[in-house]
Amino acid sequence: MLELPSTPFEASRVQAPRASNLSLVRFDGNDYSVPVRCAHREVVVKGDCEEVRVYRQDERIAEHRRIWDKEQVSFEPVHYLALLERKPGALDFARPLEGWELPESFGLLRRRLEAAHGSEGTKEYITVLRLLEKHDLGRLQAAVGRALDLGCPRKELIEQYLYGENREATVFRLDGREHLKGVDVRCTDPADYRALLGSEVAA
Repeated sequence: MLELPSTPFEASRVQAPRASNLSLVRFDGNDYSVPVRCAHREVVVKGDCEEVRVYRQDERIAEHRRIWDKEQVSFEPVHYLALLERKPGALDFARPLEGWELPESFGLLRRRLEAAHGSEGTKEYITVLRLLEKHDLGRLQAAVGRALDLGCPRKELIEQYLYGENREATVFRLDGREHLKGVDVRCTDPADYRALLGSEVAA
């Protein structure tokens, strides 16, 4: 008798289409979105009874609930945010974002950013949404809420709340920066800060 395979059988259908210019891949008569960076790229699609997974080389780039009707489209709004960041005016009209329900705090964040910065506020709001590319909605919602409570709804602060203590500080190295090796930076004397007080010290 033959030995059993070393890996379990994967009960899925596999196809290797090319993503369209609309960042969609066709699988079993339906279209599924992929990140816009993968448009026009060859991908591998695996579909089982419950979901459809899309791979680019060894990276899983998308996953959707499988559609059993025909000629339907499954959009993941996050896949299109990189494009909308370059075209923020299309935020309210983009078909992939139709029906995308976000927590109320996100609407408040957008209104405050746009009130303070106009169209640049819309763009910054989209950059905040792009954090969903790496973080789940619950964590981002909590970070947005904390930034709003503090009265500073900016992406930089939201990122700080997202990463928190788990964010590793980068170490600055001189490798490849030979022009900086001759710079001599002296240690700061705390007494130097007294000069900032100006005339109050003399008095």
